[in-house]
Amino acid sequence: MPARLVLPLLAALSLALTGCGEPGPKLTPVSGKVVFKGQPLTSGSVFFHPAEGSTEPKDTPSSQLQLDGSFKLVSVPWGDGAKPGKYRVVLSSALAGGIKKPEYADPKKTPWVVDVPETGLTDHVLEVK
Repeated sequence: MPARLVLPLLAALSLALTGCGEPGPKLTPVSGKVVFKGQPLTSGSVFFHPAEGSTEPKDTPSSQLQLDGSFKLVSVPWGDGAKPGKYRVVLSSALAGGIKKPEYADPKKTPWVVDVPETGLTDHVLEVK
């Protein structure tokens, strides 16, 4: 390969590997626990849908529920946390169906609306009624 092509090729490869787009949004930590009849829900996921606006999947932070019912949101591809704002929170369809509460899987019907402040939200309990 001619030497005059090596430097531009390396520069292009470097940009492709590191990315040249804008940095991701400011994320704030969000964690909590999901309970039903006083017991943690342990199998399934929780999703935070923006209450208004975006329908982009990357704007819907989510988390798998842990064995103690806890969750810690992740916004793919940006990282841990969620953008500050108002969210309609839902459970995965299989989990909501399994506890016979399908409204908790529908962003339009869920009773859970959560406002995530700039400072984050930790230890937030979501109780299925």
